[in-house]
Amino acid sequence: MSEHLTSRKCWIAHTLRSRGKLIIDDGARIALCEHGKSLLPSGITAVDGTFRKGDTVAVLDRQGREIARGMTNYSAAQVLKIKGLKSTQIAKALGESPYDEVIHRNNMTLR
Repeated sequence: MSEHLTSRKCWIAHTLRSRGKLIIDDGARIALCEHGKSLLPSGITAVDGTFRKGDTVAVLDRQGREIARGMTNYSAAQVLKIKGLKSTQIAKALGESPYDEVIHRNNMTLR
């Protein structure tokens, strides 16, 4: 991992305040924690709070434990529309699909 990326993840983890929460299923938890993947809308089961694109959000497992924190590519209102959907369905739900992932792995740090 590059020094810049490490610094960025430290900044996300320790400096930025969480503006909301995304609750994810077990499949998404495994993808994030064990395989280092990005967070896709299909793994999101619930949204808590009001946030905008670019805000930092906490990622919680089904038991309510914070497992990650990251900068979201979509607002809370948009995530509510696409949660549970495959990335290929984002454009139909939102009228556009600028990103396949809700949080890219480079913009996320595990707890």
